[in-house]
Order: sequence, then C-alpha cells, then structure tokens
Amino acid sequence: MPNKLDYVKTRREDVDEIPLKWQRLIQRVMKHYTRFNVWVYKKSGGRLLKNFPGGYPICIVGMIGRKSGARREIALIHLPWGENKLLVASQGGMEKHPQWYFNIAATPEIDIMVRGVTQTYLACQASDEEKRELWPHLLSLYPDFDEYQARTDRDIPVFICKPR
Repeated sequence: MPNKLDYVKTRREDVDEIPLKWQRLIQRVMKHYTRFNVWVYKKSGGRLLKNFPGGYPICIVGMIGRKSGARREIALIHLPWGENKLLVASQGGMEKHPQWYFNIAATPEIDIMVRGVTQTYLACQASDEEKRELWPHLLSLYPDFDEYQARTDRDIPVFICKPR
C-alpha cells in the first residue's frame, strides 16, 4: 500500500512491520528505559545518557498528565528549529500515538531540558501543510522518521514548541 503522504519517500513495502503482539512489550520496555534515561540525564545535568543510539542528542520534555494531573517527563530526540523545538510523536511507527502526545495535546504548556538547561514552551500541533514543510528539516536531524511514517497508517503528529 503506498503511503498517503507524498513527501514520505520511504515505501511501506521497504520497512519491517512491528507485529501488534510485540508492540505492547516494546512500549513497556520504552517506558521503563525512558524513566531510567530521564533520571540519569537529570542527575548528571545532561552529561550522561545524552544521546539515543546513533548519537542523536536527546532532550527531556516535562508535561502534565491529562488524567492524573501529575508531572510527567520523557526523553525524546532533540529537534531544534531556530529558537523553537519540534516534537515528533512517532513511537517508531507503531499504530497508536504515544501517551505523551495526549498529555501535550491536553495541556500544551511544557518545559524542555537540553544539556541541563530548562526552558518553558507552548506546544501547538503542526498543520498538514506545516508538517509537509518541516519534513525535510526533521529528516536532516533524524532520517528514521521517514521510515516510521511509512510503517504506519496514522499521520504521525508533529508539535511546534515556541518559547514562552
């Protein structure tokens, strides 16, 4: 099946599918690893566990849980765009949005820590046209996003985060 987004250059048949039976386990592993990553990153002031595999720098995104009202934090790839930051709810191209997506959609005031420095941002989901325009920039920072979008039928959301 061809990808419905014409700017995605990777073809669906060229990527490995993540079987549904494995997705829940992968999500659990990711949840526990990111908790550990956030803890180490924060304790070290951004000096340790500062990169994802492949050397991609990370940031820590703080948000409010939409149901619990509790503070939540997650390690994501650091995606600068001028003075703004971008967040991509790819979850490796799995069939469902990551939980953090719903938290930020519900309460868009977030904070992002990069190399031990935290700043407050207001997140706004990119429109289809904005995502199309941002796509080449996102791929310049993390090329696997193209594969992730090709893997799933969902339109992977992108947030544009502007400093407060």
